[in-house]
Amino acid sequence: MARRVGGTDATHLAIEQAYREEWTSLLATLAGQVGGDVGLAEEAVADAFAAATAEWPETGVPARPGGWLTTVARRRAIDALRRDRTRAAKQPALEHLEALVRDENDNPTADEHGHDRSGVADDQLRLLFTCCHPALALEARVALTLRAVGGLEVSEVARAFLTSEATMYQRLVRAKRKVKAAGIPYRVPPDDELPQRLGGVLHVLHLIYTEGHVATAGDALVRTDLCEDAIRLTRLVLELLPTAAEAHGLLALLLLTDARRPARTDADGTPVSLEDQDRGRWDRDAIAEGTAVLDHALGLREPGPFQVQAAVAALHAEAPSWDATDWTQIAALYGALERLAPSPVVTLNRAAALAFADGPHVGLTLLATLDGDDRLERYQPLHATRAELLARAGDLTAAATAYRRALDLTHNPAEHRALKARAARIGCAPPAG
Repeated sequence: MARRVGGTDATHLAIEQAYREEWTSLLATLAGQVGGDVGLAEEAVADAFAAATAEWPETGVPARPGGWLTTVARRRAIDALRRDRTRAAKQPALEHLEALVRDENDNPTADEHGHDRSGVADDQLRLLFTCCHPALALEARVALTLRAVGGLEVSEVARAFLTSEATMYQRLVRAKRKVKAAGIPYRVPPDDELPQRLGGVLHVLHLIYTEGHVATAGDALVRTDLCEDAIRLTRLVLELLPTAAEAHGLLALLLLTDARRPARTDADGTPVSLEDQDRGRWDRDAIAEGTAVLDHALGLREPGPFQVQAAVAALHAEAPSWDATDWTQIAALYGALERLAPSPVVTLNRAAALAFADGPHVGLTLLATLDGDDRLERYQPLHATRAELLARAGDLTAAATAYRRALDLTHNPAEHRALKARAARIGCAPPAG
């Protein structure tokens, strides 16, 4: 029986919650049920959520939202398979789905997707490795996995790549076509292929966590669901590859970063800068685990970028206060990271660390080397960092202009409030515009 909720806004909240909780597991399971066609499964799941948006405000939210979405998604997939001109090849998948729809209430041990709970993790690993198959270009692998496994909107994936939404949409369409045309198997690869597949998978999981850590849009700074999914999937990958140093490095980085989550916002949900956070609220259990995982990774003597980033996070976690932070060591670690995995974002982070270690003018000089990189023109952290360093250097007029640019590029309301408050606090309110 459907349960009525108090008004359209509440219904929309229920749909958003269902999206956060159900998207990945539903897509992963359905993709397996349609023979590994990720594109078909994604369209069917998206259609199910569109149907919920249209129907639930009128009929009420179902008592089991996941079950309702599963049934609708399967029926949409059945319709698509029946229309497929290559239907003969898809007949086994079609018959399997039709049987599931008929018998969906016959398995009392199944979860909302009609799947034994022990198989859900396997489904998500299959989806993860399918999307990260080496037949796809690296950017396509990352983008497709962020969309399919992470459940990110196209706009969120575009932000992760510093590109436009239209460009990213086309990239995703091409990636899904390639998965289908190349006959990429829907499976976890055999043991001898796992090491060469690992890098792309870890990169994707890091980007999923990054989007959760600072959400592109929405009222909250953090999307806890994405953060937790990234950590959970990283643990699953480590079960497959327990001696992979970089997988341990990524888990350490995520745990050490996530440990700060309780102190990252105030009572109103406004972000609190690392400098001002109450370190007593940091999750010491997560810090202890993250540090232990990092020590284990370093002991494997296979250095990599995630281990370096985890070492930076560990230095922050170990510092009793902002003033006691070892910025010189952090700047040195970012220098090592630039050699291992050069990128403008790494250079940006090194500039900030150098500013705190050696003075704002040193950081601004390095920051100036990024001015010709068109990819960063719409990258909000660049402008926010520049504003902070200019203010510390005493150039409040230039800092105000940089804050205005950062605010223009900030779509998360919580982060927008924090930037405005920071600018006002240090005496450089952004000009109107």
